[in-house]
Amino acid sequence: MEKPTILKVEDLYLTFGGVSALVGVSFEVKAGEILSIIGPNGAGKTSVLNCINGFYKPERGEITFEGKRITRMRPDKIARMGISRTFQNIQLYTGLSTVDNLMAARHFHFKTNFLESALYFGRGHREEIRHRRMVEETVEFLEMQPYRNTIVGSLSYGLRKRIDLGRALAQEPKLLLLDEPMAGMTLEEKEDMARFILDVQEERHMAIVLIEHDMSVVMDITDRIVVLDFGRKIAEGVPAEIKQNPLVIKAYLGE
Repeated sequence: MEKPTILKVEDLYLTFGGVSALVGVSFEVKAGEILSIIGPNGAGKTSVLNCINGFYKPERGEITFEGKRITRMRPDKIARMGISRTFQNIQLYTGLSTVDNLMAARHFHFKTNFLESALYFGRGHREEIRHRRMVEETVEFLEMQPYRNTIVGSLSYGLRKRIDLGRALAQEPKLLLLDEPMAGMTLEEKEDMARFILDVQEERHMAIVLIEHDMSVVMDITDRIVVLDFGRKIAEGVPAEIKQNPLVIKAYLGE
């Protein structure tokens, strides 16, 4: 049985100062799948994610999430609906611990007011326990127990990238947007990250949109691939199809 569509991107157009970043880009993301977006530098990959989570406002086109229109909606509202992401540049509080960074990512889940939280009583106490439990589950899931109380700024680049993934997961999303989560990593760190991404898909049944330049990783863990070139979609299909596509070979993989 075909999986339902969780995200639909239709005919997106985006320009910056007369330069076209996206030209009529359309694709769908199915529930529980890993969809990779690939293409040369400047192809428009990150621009697509920025439109999905509200950082960019497309001139034309529509984006729907779980059947609801989110085009040009504010980023915080989109996050509350269940879309979280990581960025090319790590977005962490380097002066805080791993646990505190994950707790900060859950800010929009807090329902109590300032007084209830300050008194740590009643509803505020129960809510704190629930958030702490979710954070600890994320720490365990990403195998970060030895670093749970370590100041993030003192950790290696690979571990900080893992914590960045943890921040996105701590928001309990339905759709996860990953922008080059393995960039700059060693081979061992990439293997760990690929394993965690697959675990997210398999254990949490979460849909994932992945931007990644390492084609061996993309081909190994992806269900479907969308290929962009100069802001246009030039191909879409399963990895075996993309490997053989002449337009992809010419534009990205090399002759």
